[in-house]
Amino acid sequence: MSNMHSELSAMQGKLPDEMRHTTFRFALAPTPEQEEMLARHAGAARFAYNECLRLVGDALDAKRTSAKVKVPWSEFDLINALNVWKRSEVAGRIFVAAPGGVITKQVTGLVWRHEVCAQVFEQAAVDLGRALAASERAKSGKRKGRKAGFPRRKRKGRCRDRSRLRNKAGKNATALIRVGDGHPRSVTLPRIGTIRVYDDTRRLRRLLRPLGPSEGPRARVLFATCSRHGSRWYVSLNIQGPDFHHERRHSTHRADGHRGFIGVDRGLTTFAVAAAASRMEVGRFTAPEPLKHRMVGLRRSSRAASRAQSRSSNHTKRVRRLSRQHARIANIRQHFLHEVSSQLVKTHDRLCLEDLAVANPLGNRQLARAISDAAWTEFARQLGYKASWLGAELVICNRWFPSSKTCSRCGTIRRQLRLSERLFSCTACGLVVDRDRNAAANLAAWAEAASMAPAQAPDRQAGGRVTNASGGEGAGYRRGDSGTSPCEGGTDPYALVAAGRTSEKGAAGRPRDEASDRL
Repeated sequence: MSNMHSELSAMQGKLPDEMRHTTFRFALAPTPEQEEMLARHAGAARFAYNECLRLVGDALDAKRTSAKVKVPWSEFDLINALNVWKRSEVAGRIFVAAPGGVITKQVTGLVWRHEVCAQVFEQAAVDLGRALAASERAKSGKRKGRKAGFPRRKRKGRCRDRSRLRNKAGKNATALIRVGDGHPRSVTLPRIGTIRVYDDTRRLRRLLRPLGPSEGPRARVLFATCSRHGSRWYVSLNIQGPDFHHERRHSTHRADGHRGFIGVDRGLTTFAVAAAASRMEVGRFTAPEPLKHRMVGLRRSSRAASRAQSRSSNHTKRVRRLSRQHARIANIRQHFLHEVSSQLVKTHDRLCLEDLAVANPLGNRQLARAISDAAWTEFARQLGYKASWLGAELVICNRWFPSSKTCSRCGTIRRQLRLSERLFSCTACGLVVDRDRNAAANLAAWAEAASMAPAQAPDRQAGGRVTNASGGEGAGYRRGDSGTSPCEGGTDPYALVAAGRTSEKGAAGRPRDEASDRL
């Protein structure tokens, strides 16, 4: 099966109307000479990144003594500073002795800079500029998410071998990055040449084909990123292409809300369960758990690599074998996530997903490995951009809503619900149903109630109320199994949501054990 898949590219800004950015990824089959050139470009990108970081550090040290020193901080400043350094005497010089004994100095600059594409140096400077901007925003408190520190040097063997090339027009106004030039399954890159690929490029070639003699193609290649995963090279082509055809997109939702929501509950025993508010299950997906099933082989390969002598050929071979196993695990997990997310978005136009603080339960030693193997955050990311592509509506449920502890029939909330209890039994109405199906039905009912009162149920992604604490009560993690207290008198939580009386900490206003409620 083809390794080609589409994913949202975060490199670009706002898309024009009826256009989208996507990425086509192909597995390369390079010759030994081409593989050497790919490794040389990756090393040049790493070298340029470290050199730009050194220029920033030297400028910061010089600014402590003189305030007039300008620090190259933006992307353009870093590119200009690196270009000046490449041609300077510090980068390279030679001494030539004439027959008469006269020795002259010739400034050569960086001698090997012409052996690789110049865009590799520019894109490495762009990457450092973005890292510096993220560090500055995090320091000022303007950046959301994980805290970003000051960039560090890239070390060979520690960072992933990667280089990025920008598509430019060459001679005769032809693009430097081409697909299917000479052979249908090939990609042409500047300075590297035409490389064969394993996957079928027909879908991409149709997008890049001109519509007529006087019309241009429907899509164009913006960037090409060559990276090594395990022992195999891949090329990711960032494409600015047309939006999906209107017949493939979901139709506009009716104002009366006739189409109900589908709740998607994520878990560990079952990866995802999709159900409607009526408790009708429409999908159940079991994760392949690639890390769990291959843990024995990983441990054996890790011990073999640690026993080998450092910097020896045996150590290199064993590390390469270990990296291939990790790459295989990542490919299986990614393929499964794309299958599930695509199926949900294509078959349902209104989805509700729970807002999980995934970083909090990762502190649990018994659950950390299983949660990481499930990749809940990546699944939510794929659902988000695929829903926008196909015109589906994706609602993020309140983090403090007790979906697993609430009865989907009468609305009664249980005080305690252990992880080992896979069946939800309600003492008030006698309902006995699967735990995950009950949670998915509650999510669908929450979304339907929230859609009736959108002002009372803010969307987290739209800038609504959210707690960005790194731990403790503010992030929704609490040890123990006490949970949220039930509503007094069995009050229906959906009525509270519609009336706007449900707080962010649950129906009772107190934080609960999120790990026991979500898993």
